[in-house]
Amino acid sequence: MTYESARSITGPFLALLGASAAVVGVTAGLGELLGYALRFISGRIADRTGQYWAVTIFGYLLNLMAVPALALVGNWQLAVSLMFLERIGKAMRNPPRDAMLSFASERMGRGWGFALHEAMDQAGATFGPLIVAVVMYFRNDYRLSFAVLLVPAIISLGVLILARKLYPQPKDLESKTPKLDTHGFDRPLWLYLAATACIAAGFADYPLIAYHFSKSGIIKPEWIPILYTIAMAVDGLAALALGRLFDRMGMIVLIGAAAIAIPFAPLVFFGGFFACLAGAILWGIGMGAQESVMKAAVANMSPAKLRGTAFGTFNMSFGIFWFLGSALMGILYDYSVTALVVFSVVIQLISLPLFCILTYILARK
Repeated sequence: MTYESARSITGPFLALLGASAAVVGVTAGLGELLGYALRFISGRIADRTGQYWAVTIFGYLLNLMAVPALALVGNWQLAVSLMFLERIGKAMRNPPRDAMLSFASERMGRGWGFALHEAMDQAGATFGPLIVAVVMYFRNDYRLSFAVLLVPAIISLGVLILARKLYPQPKDLESKTPKLDTHGFDRPLWLYLAATACIAAGFADYPLIAYHFSKSGIIKPEWIPILYTIAMAVDGLAALALGRLFDRMGMIVLIGAAAIAIPFAPLVFFGGFFACLAGAILWGIGMGAQESVMKAAVANMSPAKLRGTAFGTFNMSFGIFWFLGSALMGILYDYSVTALVVFSVVIQLISLPLFCILTYILARK
């Protein structure tokens, strides 16, 4: 709720402070890249020290408190610094947090555990911006909007500290660990990283999709955020369904979800209104899979002693290839929309045989 709400207004806030469109675009791109690239380091630190809670809470402090601090800045340079700090905080907290989620959800089913987390995440991402919208409607004050977000930030940190007190040793929540070499990752995990890198590279980010909607005139301006809201709702619901199925059926569910999401590109870039709506729904299903069953699979293929490093490596790989793929698709869009769609579909299709090979290897273990 805290940082997703802030992301809904940071663009116009930077513009108000005098930043150019180039600054806004570069800040968003570099912030995301930084937020993913640093995750390997935080995961490694958590595994080496065993201080999963300490690293997680420190990351949340940076991630959450940088948001209300934006209410105090007087220039765009300082605002950009705080936005980078927020992304660094997210990078620090995610791998150890995901590792603890994997420990805690081992008994209930990791697919369901990560799915529940994603559904709650999307609930915050949906209702949080509405709070900001209300403030902007009545007061039209960006600084007040950022300041209001101090409330959910403090609540979140309070819950974290309570959880730390109740469950000081998160590894103890896992009753058993995969029988893999704890001195390094097993070969299937590297194959899995290659497959998910293909998904990341071909999965167009919504800003590019929205840009196409606006430039082509296929979707009316007021419908662009509505389609995104629909996609986010589908994301949360799909995560719950896929997570439950993953615990029962395994990797085949991930293969199915990846295959179902692939047609989103021709639908949103070639189709009319209803095709774009269908494409947004498929895009939401793909996002739900990425944030639930893809993470659950990482936990199932990694030993407990390297769980934080595994999540850090996965997040770093996924983020870098998403960034590279998004940049390439942005370039291709100016050259040929058809080339963009072909790239998106083909690179994601490559992931399917890799997932199938991985499923075969895991079945033989």
